[in-house]
Amino acid sequence: MTQSVTPLILAGGQSSRMGKDKASIKWQNVPLLRRVCDLALIFSDSVYILTPWPNSYDSLVPSGCYFLPELGLQQGPLSAFAEGITRLPSTDWVWLLACDLPRLEAKIMQNWLQFLADVPSEILAVVPYHDDYFEPLCGFYRPAIASYLRQFQAGGGRSFQRFLRQVPTQRLMLNEPEVLMLWNCNTPEDLNFSF
Repeated sequence: MTQSVTPLILAGGQSSRMGKDKASIKWQNVPLLRRVCDLALIFSDSVYILTPWPNSYDSLVPSGCYFLPELGLQQGPLSAFAEGITRLPSTDWVWLLACDLPRLEAKIMQNWLQFLADVPSEILAVVPYHDDYFEPLCGFYRPAIASYLRQFQAGGGRSFQRFLRQVPTQRLMLNEPEVLMLWNCNTPEDLNFSF
C-alpha cells in the first residue's frame, strides 16, 4: 500500500559556525534550501518549510513549497520539529529534512520511501543511523509521534538522540554512500569540500 509522505524542511538554525545564514548560501550555484526543496518535490507535490524568516527565503524556493512561520523560540531542531509536525496536513509520514543537505540523492531517497510501506504500525520513526548516532534531520516520522514529543519536552527533554532512544524507532543502517549523502554544511570551509 502506498504511504503518503509530507516533507518538512527546517530552516531556522543560527548558522553560528557558518557565520552567515546557511539556507541561502549557494552550493554549486544553487542555494542550499533550494537544493533540498527540489529533491523533496520529486516525491511530493507539497513541501513545507518551517522558518522564522519566510520573507527572506521566498525568492529561493520553487512552486509547491509553503512556509510555516516559526512561532516558538529557536531552541533547536527537536523543538522546531515539535512545532512543525502539528501544523501539517494529514499524512502517513512526515519526512523531516535539514536545509543544509546538498548531497541528497533521489535514488537513495526513493528506496527509503518505498521501505516505509513495510514498517510495522507500532514503529513511530524510521531514522538513518551510523556509528551509534541517529541522523534525525533526514528521518521519517508518523504524526502520532507528536504526543510523545510533547511529553518529552514537558520533562525538559531537548535532545533528538535521547528522544529517539525512548520511542519505537527503526534504524536505517547506512552504507558508505549513504553516510556521504547525509553530510551537511556547517562551516565556510565545508563549502569548498569535495568528495
